Amino acid sequence: MSTPDFSCVITAGEGGEDALAASLESVLDQSLRAVEALVVLPAGAPAGLRTAAGSAAGRAPDRVRVLDPGTEGVASLRNTGLDAALGTYVLVLDAGERLQRHACRNLWEAGTRTRADLVAGRWSQLTGDGAKEREPSWQPPLFARSRTVARFTEAPELAVRDALVTGFCVRRAALERHALRYDEDLTRSEVLFGPLVAAVVGRIALVRRGIVSGRAAPDAGRGLAGLVEAHRRVCHVLVAQGLAELREERDRSFLLDHLVPLVRTFPERPVAARERIAATAARVLPDVVPERALLTLPAVERVGVRLLERGDADGLLPAAYALRRRGVVAAPLSLEDDGRVYWQGGPDPVLDVTELGHQYRPFDELKLMNRVTRYEAHGSRVLLAGRLVLPSHTGPDPDGTLTARLEFRVRDGSRTFHAPVDSLRPDATGISWSTGLDMTRLLRPLGPRDTVWDARMVVEDGRTRSVSDLFAAHDLVGPGERSPARPRLGRTTGDTWQPYVTLRDHLALRLEARNRPARTARRLVHYATHFRPARRVRLTLRALGRRRDRLHARGFKAAVYRSWLLRLPVRKGSVVFESHMGTCYGDSPRAVHEEVRARGLRLRPVWVYADSTKGFPADARLVRRWSWRYLWALARAEYWVDNQGFPQNLDKPSGTTYLQTWHGSAYKRMGFDETRVRLQNTPQRERLQRAVHRFDHFLVRSEHDERTLARAYRLPERTLLRTGYPRNDVLLAARARDEAEGRLPRPALAAELGLPDHRKVVLYAPTFRGRPGRRKRQRLLLDAARFAERFGDTYTLLVRAHYLEAVSLPACPPGTVVDVSRHHDVSEILALTDVLVTDYSSIMFDYALLDRPIVLFAPDLDAYAAERGSYFDLREKAPGPVAATEEELFAVLARLKTAETGFQERRTAFAEEFGAYDRGDAARAVVDTVFARHLPPSRTVPTGEAGR
Repeated sequence: MSTPDFSCVITAGEGGEDALAASLESVLDQSLRAVEALVVLPAGAPAGLRTAAGSAAGRAPDRVRVLDPGTEGVASLRNTGLDAALGTYVLVLDAGERLQRHACRNLWEAGTRTRADLVAGRWSQLTGDGAKEREPSWQPPLFARSRTVARFTEAPELAVRDALVTGFCVRRAALERHALRYDEDLTRSEVLFGPLVAAVVGRIALVRRGIVSGRAAPDAGRGLAGLVEAHRRVCHVLVAQGLAELREERDRSFLLDHLVPLVRTFPERPVAARERIAATAARVLPDVVPERALLTLPAVERVGVRLLERGDADGLLPAAYALRRRGVVAAPLSLEDDGRVYWQGGPDPVLDVTELGHQYRPFDELKLMNRVTRYEAHGSRVLLAGRLVLPSHTGPDPDGTLTARLEFRVRDGSRTFHAPVDSLRPDATGISWSTGLDMTRLLRPLGPRDTVWDARMVVEDGRTRSVSDLFAAHDLVGPGERSPARPRLGRTTGDTWQPYVTLRDHLALRLEARNRPARTARRLVHYATHFRPARRVRLTLRALGRRRDRLHARGFKAAVYRSWLLRLPVRKGSVVFESHMGTCYGDSPRAVHEEVRARGLRLRPVWVYADSTKGFPADARLVRRWSWRYLWALARAEYWVDNQGFPQNLDKPSGTTYLQTWHGSAYKRMGFDETRVRLQNTPQRERLQRAVHRFDHFLVRSEHDERTLARAYRLPERTLLRTGYPRNDVLLAARARDEAEGRLPRPALAAELGLPDHRKVVLYAPTFRGRPGRRKRQRLLLDAARFAERFGDTYTLLVRAHYLEAVSLPACPPGTVVDVSRHHDVSEILALTDVLVTDYSSIMFDYALLDRPIVLFAPDLDAYAAERGSYFDLREKAPGPVAATEEELFAVLARLKTAETGFQERRTAFAEEFGAYDRGDAARAVVDTVFARHLPPSRTVPTGEAGR
């Protein structure tokens, strides 16, 4: 082969022959043929490794060279490969790392096209037991698109993160020109080499393709000193380049990418390894972990790094548990006079964990760590001891009778055994406990099915009750702690209790077959259930199960509905109401239903619920969505009323009238205007068109709705009812009441939610950011804890997630943050709200009718508008200030009166443009039009436009 385009240096070492063979095969299988492989063997390499390398060179002598420099250090081996390389570009692989099929071609083409000295792409590394691999979380944004940068500061992640430990190539001429080498005194020299190359070469090309897979995840615990030294030298490179700000980012990334994951692994390590790592950390970390970087980390992460820096092996274990089980109080907490809460060992700004909000939860609501410190088995007798952590601000009633019991629950929760705890010794920071159990007598499982049991402890003081899982280090129990078992079906189903620690660090027991009778019985059972006749029986049972499940499948139900149920006669006066796909009793369908009820119309209402009937009207028939009763009700209903859309694959009966109230005016593009819909295939678009063609009436509240929603869904003019939204009648009534009587007293709902009169109410209601499907948990863009800390004395924050999403709120002082996401009717929430904070939700169009302050918190406005599309420029027509950052939002709320006054005219114009048809009597107008044939003759409205 003439001069190769690529030289791939493979350092043979850990992983042995299989790892070397995998790397070599990936190089020789490249679609770019002008690639050579240089295998560098360490001194004293095993004979098998030498044979494997020699065999590969023999099969492809013109493409594989074997180098034996007689050295052992990985950096020295890599330098040997760099010196011997002949290719235009040089790439270095560790044994086991594999190139993607077109990796060299992608790198070569990018380098040739851009004349870059360094070309880098994506890589992935093994996780867990090595069965899976994934990319680092920070990598996708860096390689989101292929690009070229003139200097690495235009892509700072190349130095801030360990992006260049693999998956990149360097022009050999640049290596020689700048005398670039791996530092042979570093055990983790690859961490330094990449940033050093990026800092001194010229143009850098980034390709979005995957380059390397199979990288072994390095164990920071084994080479912590070398890792810290490599990080220190990378920081020196950045400072030498005059990039102090990147050095700060590098410090923070080092803590998050290396030290925090190291702390998380502590429960899995034996005592000796924990102590060794802690001692090493105490020696090498004190000058490397800057306080400023530490304080930018989340609370538990910075506590873990601080304890690692101190070399506190015992203290690191609770910190690791807290990292692995969020929300658990893993160590004693002290509440200071100023209200700050510190981890054990405070006060220290780094150990300040006030933001976790544990101080706001009572004893029975806290998740307390109960760490098992002793497990000794002596025959059937087991001695257990542990300690339950208590924070200083709460605990069991000191005047009550303190009792505790251990509970052993089968994994499916169907059975539980209890045992009292013999000894409880409470003190200021926790409760030490110990007990002795006859495990053989206590646990009497059936045998075959209930083989795994989880342990937990219940502490009671006569009034409150705290339940805690039993945590344990993974080396606490082993084969020597077995106990005999006596299942109810006999010892042939199991004879031994084996304690173990789960992946979630919980103590558990497993029923095993250790002795010959039990092992023989299990083998017989296995044979009986796996030989051919038994397999046939199993397959038959599975087929029957699938047929049974098919009877409940939506596709089958829809087919039965279309084929048979649609033949049923319509039941006069039957009305099926559904709001937000059955998730609530609210919105305009509720307003229409209550108008019908108030006027005494002889209709038969049926309400649809999705999961729970709580909050739905007692005077209506309730059916679960997609149940057979639901399909029966739809097939026989004279009227359908909903605000979202009944299932698209359910046709409307010929004698049914469908009232679509809709759920809000549009800022973002909808229907056939959506990019997502335009990209769908023809059958999908036709299905949507058939679904909207079922509408007989569609409510609009302004000309804007006619230009957007009506056009986007291709609705004919005859379907439009220009009545406004019935749900907004209560808002217009509230505004009239405010003008006549004032804002106080507030509606009764305020007392139910615990809202005091002296605090203003801020409602945060962000828009839906996902795609149609199952409800997903979303992270709020607004930090509720920061809001409570800043405005807790003057505002109460109500948070309402979209009905297709859910949120987890942090613990905050009582009365400062309230989750109202599950409240059925948002109009009731709006009526008691003083300030609305939203982003792109249609709720702003409704709230504008109240003529109260609106603030738009839209940090991703431009990106959102570009991705989803919009019908108008939000900044131009906004009814209130548009805040791009949390600080801007807080500044607006701090001077709310100024903001309210400055946007009065714009708010009025906004309400007039987007709510022109809302006049306060929409429910009456809708009922008069849609249900005209059920009205008393004297009250029938003759016009077809709701009498207007």
